[in-house]
Amino acid sequence: MTENYAVVVIGGGAAGLSAALVLGRARHRTLVIDAGEPRNAPAAHMQGYLSRDGMPPAEFLAAGREEIARYGVELVRDRVVAVEKGEDFTVVSAGGRSVRARRLVVATGLKDELPAVPGVAERFGRDVLHCPFCHGWEVRDQPFGVLATSPASVHQALMVSQWSKDVRFFLHTVAEEELSDEDLRRLAAAGVDVVPGEVAELVTEDDRLTGIRLADGTTHPRSVLFTAPRAVPQTGLLERLGAELHETPFGAYPVVDATGLTTVAGVWAAGNAIGFSEQVVHAASGGYRAASAIVGDLLMTDLDTAARRQDPA
Repeated sequence: MTENYAVVVIGGGAAGLSAALVLGRARHRTLVIDAGEPRNAPAAHMQGYLSRDGMPPAEFLAAGREEIARYGVELVRDRVVAVEKGEDFTVVSAGGRSVRARRLVVATGLKDELPAVPGVAERFGRDVLHCPFCHGWEVRDQPFGVLATSPASVHQALMVSQWSKDVRFFLHTVAEEELSDEDLRRLAAAGVDVVPGEVAELVTEDDRLTGIRLADGTTHPRSVLFTAPRAVPQTGLLERLGAELHETPFGAYPVVDATGLTTVAGVWAAGNAIGFSEQVVHAASGGYRAASAIVGDLLMTDLDTAARRQDPA
């Protein structure tokens, strides 16, 4: 028999668990289906979350799973492979489970595709980083490199200069002519050295980054490298449900209102499922907003149904 839930939450990261917590406390039968692939898994710690600054991401998620269990929320480790919309939603997982839900929260996040430079993927989350707000304090005042992935990487090179005054901007496959005069003026004002030439590999010693080697054989001593991964939104389920997407410089994301409601009735999205720059604290907040909106939506729907039944006309 197909099990019935008030809400199915797809994705068990900060956004999904936060939504599940609010829904469980509101006494709604809720199921979280989580594939176990959080975006911040490579990071040893998460930063900038008030009261949780420096907490390992795995520890944060474990605490969240314990909290939702107190309110009867179910969590299964599985992957959703299909969703169909009828009077309710039918959700099918890779493990063969099929459940029905009145409302959905999609918190499937995104994946980061890193530049294909030897050493980058292996060191990502340690001394190859993408976000100065996440890691800048921990590596402050060290020799920084910034690996360009597009002309827009100028912004990243400028931003990281807040945390170190020794910054080299490796253009890699970006031609210097692609930078605007304003870009060059700002880089010069920030004291950022622009280094043309393709990066061949990262140089390491004793399992730590020590330099950036160019294709011409020259090596630049660096102990930290920032780069911007290509964001790949995980929007397949939303697209199959017919959700409208909008294009951004970081991929296509669902059109949502202030609560995360998509253009599909009954479907909310939260966390990195709605945007590239959602940090853990933003994702948790978005899950809370979506869940509180769902609680109100279900309540008013049920009250209207009860009122129609009582109406003698």
